[in-house]
Amino acid sequence: MTPTNDHPGEQAAQDPIKLIAVRETALSLDEVFQAVGDDAAGGTALFVGTVRNHDGGSDVDRLGYSCHPSAEAEMRRIAEKVVAGHPVRALAAVHRVGDLAVGDLAVVVAVSCPHRGEAFEACRKLIDDLKHEVPIWKHQTFSDGTEEWVGAC
Repeated sequence: MTPTNDHPGEQAAQDPIKLIAVRETALSLDEVFQAVGDDAAGGTALFVGTVRNHDGGSDVDRLGYSCHPSAEAEMRRIAEKVVAGHPVRALAAVHRVGDLAVGDLAVVVAVSCPHRGEAFEACRKLIDDLKHEVPIWKHQTFSDGTEEWVGAC
């Protein structure tokens, strides 16, 4: 089908998945937000996951993320599912690996859609599925010297 100009801005973006990455370097909110900019989007939802100073009632001293080599491909697969199920104009997701400090950005995802409700729904689906399905693991060291591994983050 040939697109028409009857409804400017309603034509789906060519490839709405603009940024997918697993990185050892600090993450940028600006980079992710700019990646999902789209003049036809009326709503953009952005989620930022940060390293907190506690977990399960224990103080966290250090945290490290590691991943399976397939992590980035899995992120893309999940992004494709979100795009297929929602009116996504643009989508971006980045996850950090390596050693992080309390307050560091661990994951940043963003989705732009024609309307805010759609953006919220798509962004929530994206982060929830990334957390449950991408093979990224968290190693926490607590202030009492104990440590634990947490499954897919």
